[in-house]
Amino acid sequence: MLVLWCPDWPAVAAVAAAGSVLTRPAAVFHANRVVACTAVARTRNIRRGMRRREAESQCPDLAVFGVDDARDARLFENVASAVEELVVGLEVVRPGLLAVPVAGAAGYFGGEPQLAEKLVDQVAAAAGVECQVGVAEGLFAATLAARQGALVETGRTAEFLAPLPVIELDQPGSERADLVGLLVRLGLRTLGAFAELGERDVAARFGRTGVLAHRLARGLSDRPPLRRSPPPELSLAESFDPVLARVDVAAFMAKKLGARFHAALADRGLACTRLGIYATTENGEQLGRVWRCAEPLTPQGVADRVRWQFEGWLKAAPGERPTAGVARLRLEPEETVEGRSLQLGLWRGSDPGAGPGEDEELAAERAGRAFVRVQGLLGPEGVVTPLLDGGRDPASRVRLIPWGDPREAVGPPDATWPARLPSPSPATVLEQPLPVQVIDEQGRPVGLTARKRLTAPPHGLRVAGGPPRPITGWAGPWPVTSGRRSTGPQQARLQLLLAAGENEAPEAVLVLCSGTENPMWTVEGSYD
Repeated sequence: MLVLWCPDWPAVAAVAAAGSVLTRPAAVFHANRVVACTAVARTRNIRRGMRRREAESQCPDLAVFGVDDARDARLFENVASAVEELVVGLEVVRPGLLAVPVAGAAGYFGGEPQLAEKLVDQVAAAAGVECQVGVAEGLFAATLAARQGALVETGRTAEFLAPLPVIELDQPGSERADLVGLLVRLGLRTLGAFAELGERDVAARFGRTGVLAHRLARGLSDRPPLRRSPPPELSLAESFDPVLARVDVAAFMAKKLGARFHAALADRGLACTRLGIYATTENGEQLGRVWRCAEPLTPQGVADRVRWQFEGWLKAAPGERPTAGVARLRLEPEETVEGRSLQLGLWRGSDPGAGPGEDEELAAERAGRAFVRVQGLLGPEGVVTPLLDGGRDPASRVRLIPWGDPREAVGPPDATWPARLPSPSPATVLEQPLPVQVIDEQGRPVGLTARKRLTAPPHGLRVAGGPPRPITGWAGPWPVTSGRRSTGPQQARLQLLLAAGENEAPEAVLVLCSGTENPMWTVEGSYD
């Protein structure tokens, strides 16, 4: 398998969509964390997982972009089209990564090195982006080879993988973060160390997920070779009148088609891992693309790939886009695996709405469909779920993740975080901190010393110039630090207990003090 990889693709696509240049540092953020950045940004100490505030302090001229899967897929279509001019049978794994069977193309161009060089030059000339090519046995090994620009000889894939860190098993979409964390804690820090374990021991200790990962670490495919082609009746074809000429209309249709396509496979106990998307325009033009997935596609996964592909077709540059709307669409399961069907509970109440009698998995599936429907009305951010993450302050420890996005912690919550605010965390964290004044017994502002100590015990808290509210107790200060040498103003947090006032009950609040001269105080949260 040959894999072509475009480094930092989300950031490269964001810069291109904005009409900017790659010589300016740029980064893509999700939940105020860096998920991708350009090479220029990395030279300015920008790293994945860095908080936005810290990134902008390290690089004030950093261009900031949000995550947009449709944008990434639309612009990657240019790269796929450039590769398709030289080779056939390419499969898009995800925006920024595609795979090609290497045997026929390598023979035509005189060998794997010549093919790799041709593809790199072709993508640079036709799409204007840099890429790296890797060749190895299997998609997983070929992906890691592409990151190193390596051409692994046949039969030496396991040897190539052995010294690589075991965290490489946690590829995007694989959902192996828990497994990788466990392997690291057990001292299995390289793929070679994990591969040396017996398959029976792996199955007994780590289950199905561990067995699939163990096969990858040994240089094998995560699934046995495909023995038969899917039956033709599993294909789903749909005609449109009027034709599909707008992406938003295509996205709406994709959800319905994705659900029908997945349900037809599930009825036969199958799931799709390679999805062919083929379209015919009103003028008879034929369009097609194959998407390869490491894990079986869900209904939402099918819909996403159909929507991304329509983005690439309908929003291509003039002269490259179809001359008419799509009149017919066909979804083809190019490769299927045995699916995991829904097993209903043995005992079920006669009332479908009864709590104890309803099967939990069925209830979860119904809830998921409802959430997707709400997202279709309000957008991806309309339904979010909280995730406890690592961090030093309450606001950074809880992340809201849109429904359907991978729930992956950026930092381990149970790790040692220097200067972390002690438990308990505030019950309410204000979205916009409230400016206040904290004064001492003589009515003078309380500030911080150079060693992040208070200049005087806090005696009262005043909001918007009103009368001060007495402080009956306080704890802290806890210095605020990012874990690196700080160049900004001194900052520290305190917990204050405010006395009861007129029509006000006693209240505990979390406050932040910034600066040693003319200190600025804000309320960040409150405790129940």
